Amino acid sequence: MIFSESVLIFVSIYGLRIQLPEQPLWLVMSLVIAANIYTSFRLQLAQPVTEGELFGQLIIDVAAITLLLYLTGGASNPIIWVFLLPVIISAIMLPQAYAWYMVMITTSMYTVLMTYNVPLPAIEPHASYLHSLHPGMSNYALLQQEHAISDRNYFNLHVFGMWFGFVFSAGLVAYFVVELAVALRRQERNLAEARENALRDERVVALGTLAASAAHDMSTPLGTVAIIAHELENEYPAHRFPDLHEKVQIIQQQMQRCKAALSVMSASAGELRAESGRVLRVVDYLDDVINQWRTHKPGAKLNFFIDPEVAEDAQIIAERTLTHSIINILNNAAEATVQDKGVAFHAAWDTTHLSLVVRDFGAGLPPDMAEMAGKQPVPSKKRGLGVGLFLTYSTISRLGGRIKLYNHETGGACVELSLPLFTTENDHDNSGYGQAALIAGG
Repeated sequence: MIFSESVLIFVSIYGLRIQLPEQPLWLVMSLVIAANIYTSFRLQLAQPVTEGELFGQLIIDVAAITLLLYLTGGASNPIIWVFLLPVIISAIMLPQAYAWYMVMITTSMYTVLMTYNVPLPAIEPHASYLHSLHPGMSNYALLQQEHAISDRNYFNLHVFGMWFGFVFSAGLVAYFVVELAVALRRQERNLAEARENALRDERVVALGTLAASAAHDMSTPLGTVAIIAHELENEYPAHRFPDLHEKVQIIQQQMQRCKAALSVMSASAGELRAESGRVLRVVDYLDDVINQWRTHKPGAKLNFFIDPEVAEDAQIIAERTLTHSIINILNNAAEATVQDKGVAFHAAWDTTHLSLVVRDFGAGLPPDMAEMAGKQPVPSKKRGLGVGLFLTYSTISRLGGRIKLYNHETGGACVELSLPLFTTENDHDNSGYGQAALIAGG
């Protein structure tokens, strides 16, 4: 814009010999150059450019355009269309409110320039001196003819100015709109790549969570077996029980192999399990979860309650990681509760939301553990309230759900889960698991 406006001023004053206020025009151009120098320094700073700053830059442009047009005829200047440029940029780059503010500002400036401006000099060469050179009525026709030629030349010059103004404005608009469109397309490509990276990272997190969860669950029984095998090795020495001692050593070797395998879980196997979710009715899925949990805790007491006002046809994506998380919560509750009271498990759902509440009747959680649960592994004297619960938080969040852990008013710890259910209407939800919003259970 600086280059184009400078060329116009130079051509108008020195090419077309139009008497314009040269010094004020170059002063305005100097102010615009100073504003651009300041902008170049501002862009070197680490702070991002805000919407307010961008709108302020556009206001500076509007002020510069207004001053230039004020000094060159105001609304009669063909370049008056240049006011469209900041309006278009505001409409594309800024929120809608800023665009309407810019419309009001440019409209006001246009209106003011219709009344207040420095008029363009009369450049039509009306030959009024011809009357003195050709006195008398006999030369009146010649005088009128010369005036008509002069007016036609002035009209042609004005039309040329309008044409030039249109070409100039159209070129500016096309240039900036194309540049902005390219920038927007580049931004859309970046967003698409970011979404793909996010989906890839989500899968990696799911696999890592699954591997860590499996390792966490298997480490305790493997450790127990290793201790028993070591005791058997000491109780049955090789010189007295050679066959049994050899078998115990084989068990210990296999235990070492299992521990090594747990430390480097296979990514391909984890991916297969993570993607093995299938659509089930909620009631069937919960029955399957309870049956799997009973294999872990066959002697634990469970008070299972389902809200009678549930949607019978509601469906859920039965992911392995979700199943493992719910079983982990039940295991924690079974270990913490009083044995004769067992664990309370309440379930309620509609067509879009599933709410689960798991409560034990133990001593409850310490306040510091309740605050840090899910944020980082919490060390505890009891098993199941550290790494396992941290992984459960990670899984529920990844699936688009919410989890809340607190101490119940009448004693014991309570865990509330809120999960989205599978719906065909919103099967492209960003969460990658559920297709509905979430509500807290209770």
